[in-house]
Amino acid sequence: MSKLPAMRVDHVGIAVESIDDAEALLFALGCEKIHQEASEYGEFTWATYVLGDASRLELIAPAPGSESFLTDYLERQGPGLHHVTLEVDDLERAVGVLEEHDVPVADYAEFDHWSEAFVPPSNPTGALFQLMEYRDGYAEHREAGHRLFVGGESL
Repeated sequence: MSKLPAMRVDHVGIAVESIDDAEALLFALGCEKIHQEASEYGEFTWATYVLGDASRLELIAPAPGSESFLTDYLERQGPGLHHVTLEVDDLERAVGVLEEHDVPVADYAEFDHWSEAFVPPSNPTGALFQLMEYRDGYAEHREAGHRLFVGGESL
């Protein structure tokens, strides 16, 4: 079997109805908000918070009036843990190794500055895992820049 590429926990994503309402708790816990933007799909907004040197949390909230996976999720589950994002240095290789181990991988997508794929929550942990590979330009196109990476650098 093939060896997995380098990877690490990038952030934990929390689904909320409103970022403005939910972030007060993160601020009380000592988090600093470094970033907020609408998704590529326009269905939700995401905001990144850092806690200490390497801990990062993400709040995701549906865009007003949108219907999406996130509105469906909130209707079924309510606010709470939505996903764990693992940064990988070679997404294609990671997907291949997981498939060799009969781990289903879904929704592989490539964007200008990153690629992503998901391990559905039907796995034995019950958690949705987002696998994400950053590419050149990701940090440079966002105000928070390299602060978006754990430790200031991508893998």
